[in-house]
Amino acid sequence: MSASLATRRVVSAFLAAGALVGAAALPAAAADHHGRDHRGAKSSIVIGDVQYDSPGRNDRSARALNGEWVEVKNTGRHSVNLRGFTLTDRQGNRYQFKDFRLDGRSSVKVHTGQGRDTRHDVYQDRRQQVWDERDSATLRDNRGNVLDSDSWDGRRHHRNG
Repeated sequence: MSASLATRRVVSAFLAAGALVGAAALPAAAADHHGRDHRGAKSSIVIGDVQYDSPGRNDRSARALNGEWVEVKNTGRHSVNLRGFTLTDRQGNRYQFKDFRLDGRSSVKVHTGQGRDTRHDVYQDRRQQVWDERDSATLRDNRGNVLDSDSWDGRRHHRNG
């Protein structure tokens, strides 16, 4: 009986030491993430195509304003409610999604101007253009985590996400 008691004490001490080491490692790992612009697990919600600086005349007409847009895509199979998700440009212009459910494997274009929101098009209701020839778009979830970003310099896109 003394051999099994000794074995149980050794095993108990080993488990207690492991628990202490694990508990000590948790705060260090958590502290490692603070202050970083970290992205969560790869999101199914991403930026798709971008039509900046609308084609044709830039006369602030509804047609010109709605001719520029950023596409938000759901590459996953399941629908996602985008409520609280934001889309921002380099100058800090911000669009926040209201209660909008994006179906799986579908997309929505976020137009600059005014219009009636549908399943495939939403409108920022702005009176001037947002997406310049040299700009960027950043998509964040409802907690402020960066999901994707894209930038362009007038000739081509530079995928950041």
